[in-house]
Amino acid sequence: MSTTSTDSAADAAAMDPAVPVPDAAPQQPKQMLRERLAGLRGGDLGSLPVVIGLAVIVIVFQSLNSTFLNSFNLVNLCLQIAAVGIIATGVTLVLLLGEIDLSVGSVSGLAAAILAVLNVNEGFSPVVALLAAALGGLVIGTIHGLIFTKLGVPSFIVTLAGLLVWQGAQLQVLGSQGTLNLPPSGGLQQFGRFSYLADWQAYGLAVVLPVLFLAAKLATRSRRTRAGLPVGALWVPVAQALLLLVVLLAVVAKLSLDRGVPWIFVVFVAILALIEYVLRRTRYGRAIFAVGGNIEAARRAGIKVDALRTSVFAIASMLAAVGGTVAAMRLGFANQGSGAADTLINAIAAAVIGGTSLFGGRSRMYSALLGALVIGAIANGLDLLNLSSALRYIITGTVLLLAVVIDALASRGRRSAGR
Repeated sequence: MSTTSTDSAADAAAMDPAVPVPDAAPQQPKQMLRERLAGLRGGDLGSLPVVIGLAVIVIVFQSLNSTFLNSFNLVNLCLQIAAVGIIATGVTLVLLLGEIDLSVGSVSGLAAAILAVLNVNEGFSPVVALLAAALGGLVIGTIHGLIFTKLGVPSFIVTLAGLLVWQGAQLQVLGSQGTLNLPPSGGLQQFGRFSYLADWQAYGLAVVLPVLFLAAKLATRSRRTRAGLPVGALWVPVAQALLLLVVLLAVVAKLSLDRGVPWIFVVFVAILALIEYVLRRTRYGRAIFAVGGNIEAARRAGIKVDALRTSVFAIASMLAAVGGTVAAMRLGFANQGSGAADTLINAIAAAVIGGTSLFGGRSRMYSALLGALVIGAIANGLDLLNLSSALRYIITGTVLLLAVVIDALASRGRRSAGR
């Protein structure tokens, strides 16, 4: 779907009239600071609130329990947030449309049941079982999308009904067995619980990612120059790439003191990076922002709104299914409680806390990762302190409410500033 002109700001403006063509980036740090402060006053908060919140959470739990930031616990945190992060990535797409999907928890549980039954009871290979579970999620999401777009049933009602229907289907698939344990020596459990990158792989990835980031920035800069559009100072993307390199090397060094970087966490980040690329660099992604920002303007711009919204619900349910299979692989089993409890709430909370607007059309870069880190850090820290799950719900709900309040205030500030 991407074309040569996809990355140009002019193309973004044509796709969504609410997105202005940005002016030239500031050339000097002082000018950048002034522009950033002006943006903050105008409601453009970026990822600042969630970063500050995450820092506060880390400081509080580390002061209460010194093991919070040790390597063993951080590896566990990476394992714990992978599944909810993948599900939250799909939720982010739906929220960008200004809609909601309440079925992702049930879909993830059904996918876990399909995976376990096909692999354990029917003897299918792990790859076939995984593909079948993901395909099941894709079909479910397509059904939701078609009912929503063709019959006009609100997404809240469609997916609320789906929550019940697919939970019942999960129980039916599991049957009287209730719980199915994945083979301890099988590929699924081995990958989900015991597979980690070798040190050379982890450090290599930590170096390659900033290089790719810088290459993408330079390619965008080159295209803008050829199109006669303003470009910012060259040192800005170079500094960003260097900062990313330092952060990734520090994270890898810390995790390598224990078991290393879990493969399922790499899968989560890879899925998130792919979705971010689609959203930021393709016509399809910009169409999602356009529909979420102003659906009538999107229709007049020639976007096939119904097809796009159906496809988003399909992708979201597929990602929920993938998240459910990842959770089953990490836990080593699927049962009647898979995808239940706080799976749905945590996925929605992670997307919103990370910076995805409930009002549609606005999301921060890698919001699902930031949100999943916040949710995971709260749960992990409370577990270390041996505090009740009741307190976890209270804190998570409070953080979610604060995120929505900040988003509402920021939206009001952007409107006042004419953004």
